[in-house]
Amino acid sequence: MSYAEHDGQRARARNPVGGHVPVAGGLARTGLPYAREMGAETVQVFVANPRGWATPPGTPAQDEDFRAACAQEDIPVYVHAPYLINFGSHNEATVEKSVASLRHSLRRGREIGALGVVVHTGSATGGRPRAEALAQVGERMRPLLDELTHDDDPWLLLEPTAGQGASLCSLAEDLGPYFDVLDRHARLGVCLDTCHAFAAGHDMAAPGGMKALLDELVEVTGEGRLKLIHANDSKDVVGAHKDRHANIGAGHIGADPFAELFRHPATDGVPLVIETPGGKEGHAADVARLKELRAA
Repeated sequence: MSYAEHDGQRARARNPVGGHVPVAGGLARTGLPYAREMGAETVQVFVANPRGWATPPGTPAQDEDFRAACAQEDIPVYVHAPYLINFGSHNEATVEKSVASLRHSLRRGREIGALGVVVHTGSATGGRPRAEALAQVGERMRPLLDELTHDDDPWLLLEPTAGQGASLCSLAEDLGPYFDVLDRHARLGVCLDTCHAFAAGHDMAAPGGMKALLDELVEVTGEGRLKLIHANDSKDVVGAHKDRHANIGAGHIGADPFAELFRHPATDGVPLVIETPGGKEGHAADVARLKELRAA
């Protein structure tokens, strides 16, 4: 039975809620049972070691089982690219590996039926000017976007960071220059991480704060660019530039801003994926909490 039959077609159309699921042992064999046990209506997966450069080919049988089951159960799928990717690096070897790694994630995303591939926006390393690093992002990432020519290719979703170090993109306003160097490509979208945005300085806990953030995001990137939300509370205060996730309602953002998020026009139809602590039980509790806020 699909989640549409569980929760009603209206809830499904508005915002599927789910989480990042482990896939060690196989996408279908491990990921799907975990997703079902946490009550996930959407899932995010890794298709490679998130802290390495390896580009494994995947297992065709697992790919097909996973893709077919997600299609049958109406579960939107997303891929998170490895954390090491940084197109703003001063190190050419890192940039070359970033190109190969992201190309691999995009290809594997298509093979498993993913709607989008999430990549962190990176930083300017080696003391190089931010403008120089951004120009390099355009030079090296744009060709990968141009390779997305099939109807079933995933979107490339930029995930702003918490603002640590020489981050190239953390605040909503930073997405403007980033989109510009990529010529606002038709397959370019945004993955908004609520913890990252809060850590970067967007005070969603303040009255109207979530609306202000989403309004600015639409103004900077254009309508329809927000494709995925990483729904995470924050263990640290606003503007701390620390990427430490908390369970929904247990951090400094609190539960009310997530209810506000569900009501904003920019999030209509956009899935929410949690990346919170607590293992399977904690994940199931956070998914259930978000469903309650959605219903309210």
